[in-house]
Amino acid sequence: MGGAKHGTSIPHFLSFHSLILLSLLLFHIDNSFSSLSVVKYTPTDSYLIDCGSPQTTPLDDGRTFKSDPETASFLSTDENILTSIDSIPDNVLSSSLPLYKTARIFRDDSLYRFLIIRPGWHWIRLYFYPLPHPSYNLTSAVFSVATDSVVLLHDFTLKNNTTVVFKEYLINISSDELSLKFSPMKNSFAFINAIELVSAPDALISDSASAVSPVGDFNGLSNYALEVSHRLNVGGPIVTPENDTLWRTWQPDNQFMTFPQGAKSAAVAPDTVKYSEDGATPFIAPNWVYATADQMADSGVVEANFNLTWEISIDPSFSYFIRMHFCDIVSTGLNELYFNVYVNGMMGVSVLDLSTLTSGLAVPYYKDFVLNASAITNDSITVQVGPVSSVHSSLTNAILNGLEVMKMSNSAGSLDGLFSLDGKFQGLHSGPNTMKIFESVGLAMGVMAVLLLIIGIVLWQRGPRDWGKRRSSFSSWLLPLNSSHCSFLSSKSKSSYSSYFSSGLGLGGRFFTFSELRDATENFDENAVIGIGGFGKVYLGEMEDGTKVAIKRGNPSSAQGINEFHTEIQMLSKLRHRHLVSLIGYCDEQAEMILVYEYMANGPLRDHLYGSTLPPLPWRQRLEICIGAARGLHYLHTGAAQGIIHRDVKTTNILLDETYVAKVSDFGLSKAAPSLEQTHVSTAVKGSFGYLDPEYFRRQQLTEKSDVYSFGVVLFEVLCARPAIDPKLPREQVNLAEWAMQRHRKGLMKTIIDPHLTGNISSESLMKYVEAAEKCLAEYGVDRPSMGDVLWNLEFALQLQEASSQLFNDAEELINLEPLQGKDTKGGPSLDISDDSEVVVCSPLFTETFQGR
Repeated sequence: MGGAKHGTSIPHFLSFHSLILLSLLLFHIDNSFSSLSVVKYTPTDSYLIDCGSPQTTPLDDGRTFKSDPETASFLSTDENILTSIDSIPDNVLSSSLPLYKTARIFRDDSLYRFLIIRPGWHWIRLYFYPLPHPSYNLTSAVFSVATDSVVLLHDFTLKNNTTVVFKEYLINISSDELSLKFSPMKNSFAFINAIELVSAPDALISDSASAVSPVGDFNGLSNYALEVSHRLNVGGPIVTPENDTLWRTWQPDNQFMTFPQGAKSAAVAPDTVKYSEDGATPFIAPNWVYATADQMADSGVVEANFNLTWEISIDPSFSYFIRMHFCDIVSTGLNELYFNVYVNGMMGVSVLDLSTLTSGLAVPYYKDFVLNASAITNDSITVQVGPVSSVHSSLTNAILNGLEVMKMSNSAGSLDGLFSLDGKFQGLHSGPNTMKIFESVGLAMGVMAVLLLIIGIVLWQRGPRDWGKRRSSFSSWLLPLNSSHCSFLSSKSKSSYSSYFSSGLGLGGRFFTFSELRDATENFDENAVIGIGGFGKVYLGEMEDGTKVAIKRGNPSSAQGINEFHTEIQMLSKLRHRHLVSLIGYCDEQAEMILVYEYMANGPLRDHLYGSTLPPLPWRQRLEICIGAARGLHYLHTGAAQGIIHRDVKTTNILLDETYVAKVSDFGLSKAAPSLEQTHVSTAVKGSFGYLDPEYFRRQQLTEKSDVYSFGVVLFEVLCARPAIDPKLPREQVNLAEWAMQRHRKGLMKTIIDPHLTGNISSESLMKYVEAAEKCLAEYGVDRPSMGDVLWNLEFALQLQEASSQLFNDAEELINLEPLQGKDTKGGPSLDISDDSEVVVCSPLFTETFQGR
């Protein structure tokens, strides 16, 4: 997690090693730029005006700004004043320094008109510096600037500000003319030092992006005007317009990094960057941006527990367009780098895999997001990248190369406040209707307060006698009444828990005292820990009557997993099924948050498949376990009042009791299924890498078929006895689902099955089982079976296995009979019999000649 900001005279990315490297890069920039292959852009419309200047002004980056006399035809004004300056402010970039030497002052409304040859995206760049003037104090000027369709600045002033102000906009112009109007406030004046109106490439901004909250697709970006708030070259030095084909400036990111100790820079020569035909281009960002990055400073640790975090100050009343730039310049091979991307604490991209997206290293990639104003709770936007905890990759790391944050115009057609082009305020309007609304809201709030008071009195009178002793109980710890007990919770978490517990959805099961659970775990002995999650630890406990239980204790020092814990409480308090782990009770004393579950003696299914010294399970038992898990999931999808999507189906969440009965556990990520009127639930992607439904991953639309896909991975995991993701294997074998499907299509399923099962599986049972798994892994959810259908197929596979075993026992005396043509039974008989379902059972033992369908 990011820490506080740290001021330093040396940027965080300039370690001794990187300082040398970046110095070489900068030398390369100064001496070899012309030798690089740089895509040049020639704008169709290009108006560059050095306002107030009597002559043209060439810049070092190749642009030439025309003088006032040369551009007089563009300006329509009754009266204006020119001014100039000889001294130059220290904070002006050398490349644009000449533009701040002169200015034009307007005492009345003034209008620039520009002919637009090619409609589309255009840059508008405005340069302001309050030059000294004998008659006008430019720091006191108050004025507005607007185009034909959008307000750029409203009541703009540089009062008490003697620094340079540079404003950069991206406007989609649909007509053949653009007007730029300067409107001084009454008894004031306006001024401008330089104006730039330049065409931008059509492909620079797509019409769609990924909406962060609510999750989904955001379309219609071309209908918005954008203002550049920040443009950062992450991990590298400043990139000036001279090295950007669109004349942009990219600032270093060090002042925005909240935890510089956790970051280190990475850099390669810019010509190492390889643009692809269908990906990012030099117009999206120059190779100087993609050639540097910030990565995790201690990325070699086993369990990375922090994110790289940038905090950007913004105006919270606007929505924002956010573009992130990525280029894998840190990996030595493909499929090494997986990480998550977050925007304002919400998932932007889950398990970003640059290798898959770009098919190479050092290939640029970018991702666009839109953050709605309603999702901004303070005056900043937080961007984070962090490692994927569920992937044990050979490289635990996360990177970011560049970041752009742009303000989007609001409903008033403004990028500065709520005043529209006609000067009218577009906020709440006063009047009879508004007063009625306020009166209604006030009356409702008063009634609500009275009701809450009555409920509180009733609950107090009916409360237990030890109410006073339990004031620091579970519910009071979660409610924001005692800050000492819940200081680690965010305000959002507090409010959600407050509404949950006050709603009467109390916890089910028995109430345990804290001393009972402390005794049951021998004071929460570390030797009793049987699991660890984001919320805290799970202990094996033994009650006074000898009953063993699993005790899940919340950790108040960390807010991680709080929402998931809340969800699990909601789910388990209303679910009861033989194949779901049961909630026994809870404890809410002494600011503790503890849940007590039935103990599953044989632990997670995964431990019985690989990675432990436990004996391998026979095929029949594996089938029965899969059937039990399928029954539990089928109940979740269809048995509750509203279906429930588990969202994290995997072999570690299928637990086995003392008789190996399978029970589904861990409902922290579960979601209520869509209603009859809905087709899906739109939500951020969560789950475990390797089990994620690809359709859910792409579209962020969750359905019951997402669980079906994950269960398909489980089925192959049970059959092959290997992890869903194994980075140590060759690239094509890393992902079990993809590898198993490939082997099955080629008829080579036998080559990847658990060797312990060879010779013990009926070929018919195996065929039915693999058929069920294959259908679960269909690319699109609509093509996958329901959990009910999967359950039926697994039960059928078990029946086939049992029938085959019985046939084999009955036919042992026929061991020397010739096998049927085309079947190599390795010494076993091959018989054809039919039952009432007309099922043909043959080749009772799985043999090496099995060919998948």
